[in-house]
Amino acid sequence: MEPPAGSPAWLAVHTAAERPDLWHAADGGGLFHDLWPEYNHHGNHTAAYFGALSARFARYQALFVDRRSERVVARGRTIPFRWDGTLEDLPAGIDALGLRAVDDDDPPTALCALAAEVAAESQGAGLSRVVIATMAALARSHGLGPLVAPVRPSHKERYPLTPIGRYATWRRPDGLPFDPWMRVHVRMGGRVLRAEPRSLHILAAVHDWEVWTAMVFPEDGTYVFPGGLAPLSVAGDRGDYWEPNVWIVHDV
Repeated sequence: MEPPAGSPAWLAVHTAAERPDLWHAADGGGLFHDLWPEYNHHGNHTAAYFGALSARFARYQALFVDRRSERVVARGRTIPFRWDGTLEDLPAGIDALGLRAVDDDDPPTALCALAAEVAAESQGAGLSRVVIATMAALARSHGLGPLVAPVRPSHKERYPLTPIGRYATWRRPDGLPFDPWMRVHVRMGGRVLRAEPRSLHILAAVHDWEVWTAMVFPEDGTYVFPGGLAPLSVAGDRGDYWEPNVWIVHDV
């Protein structure tokens, strides 16, 4: 597919359907693994929908390649889903949306931007905006309605005790969102729909949480941990965590 207007001249964009070789090489090579905190790779439901992307929804996955070296520099992972456009019908977080997308037999009407990822060595060049614009173009080309993003606020980990509903309302003096990643979306025309406190669920053994966070949880209680957007609740031998997000919609 063609890169969106304003993209660097050296950038090529392919879907996973067009270049499955590059897609699987980038995925299997762990190029994007370290962009996320380790615990984030262990959602209780994420395998059901992220695992279906290349097999069932390859034409909705965008891969960004440096033409000069054939080096993968970014990717956009999306999933089509049914949504009537109302807040009442908007799924309660990324897990609920992903499960609806893979389980619903009705035709999809919208596209969800599951993850916009830029390789570490390519960050700072404005590629995140190109990824979002490409996701919107994919929605448009497939006759889908809005592009909906369950945004993971990039600075929320600095304020894990602040409820996501309050954090999402924070603004800079110029009126733009306080959070940098939310700000990118809003500058591109995105509209904040609502905050979602229970979006991605991770319920796992305390031992696993101790490995993922390099911490020790010696007794039952509530803990903040590196990279966490909200507290972890420990009871018995289990650690229970709900990652929040902020829903942002782009009209396409």
